[in-house]
Amino acid sequence: MESCHHINVFIVDDHQIVRDGVKALLKNVEGIKIVNEASNGQEAIDLIRQNPKDIDVVIMDITMPEMDGVQATKLILKEFPKINILALSMHDDKLHLISMLKEGAMGYVLKTTGKSELVHAINRIAGGQSYFDRQASGKLLDYLSNKDKRKKTAEGELTSREKEVLMLIAEEMTNAEIAEKLFLSPRTIDTHRRNLLQKLNVKNTAGLVKYALTHEL
Repeated sequence: MESCHHINVFIVDDHQIVRDGVKALLKNVEGIKIVNEASNGQEAIDLIRQNPKDIDVVIMDITMPEMDGVQATKLILKEFPKINILALSMHDDKLHLISMLKEGAMGYVLKTTGKSELVHAINRIAGGQSYFDRQASGKLLDYLSNKDKRKKTAEGELTSREKEVLMLIAEEMTNAEIAEKLFLSPRTIDTHRRNLLQKLNVKNTAGLVKYALTHEL
């Protein structure tokens, strides 16, 4: 980045006190300029649309009324892919972290973070790099290592009959069609389907199909 260029920062949080706090922290930091703020995702999108070229980094809260940070991140990046998003949250659970990452956030810091770490995070994200505070990094590593374990366990637990049923479900066959093909009763297929949902930890048929496709079954 050229030294003459400020990193233009947009703050999105439904609490005025948090927005004021972030502004106070960043007020005299060289190279960083607060250009706007919003109290929810929808307001943020409306304001960004007026002047998207003026924004480098959006500091995004997650839990907000009207439109939360996850949905706002998704919509902003769909429309303005050059904007970089840093999640600033009071939540340190995996669900919020993974949701934000899946929608394209480049970093994640907790609201307990200090000034120097926040400045460091903004600088990294403005430069197109990712940044996660220590707690978020730990949670992310934990999630990724468990994901591999879960995948292996789930597939190892499937019987050959269940794998067969899963493949036919992925081919969009109904319980009755699968039963006919495998010479089993529809009730038996229904039991296999329920077992698959439980073992693979998915909610519905779409989840089963997605699992079969992503794991190349």
